[in-house]
Amino acid sequence: MARNLPFSSGFMLTSIIGFFVSVFFVMKLSLTWGFTFALVFIIMFIASIITMSQIEAEDKYALKELAVHEKRHYTRRKK
Repeated sequence: MARNLPFSSGFMLTSIIGFFVSVFFVMKLSLTWGFTFALVFIIMFIASIITMSQIEAEDKYALKELAVHEKRHYTRRKK
């Protein structure tokens, strides 16, 4: 049984920002490269949406183990 984990939010943010940069800046320089980059970033965005929708309800609670902010940090013992 394969476990599906969603991509990070940075992956989705990169796809959104990359799409807008390629549409507004790269297309002014080259229409072909702008369209190609926009297509790649759209595919990245769709992939991030698909991985978010494939997570099962029981796996959502298992992801809490990966959260760094809920773990206790190592502290030194005083002598």
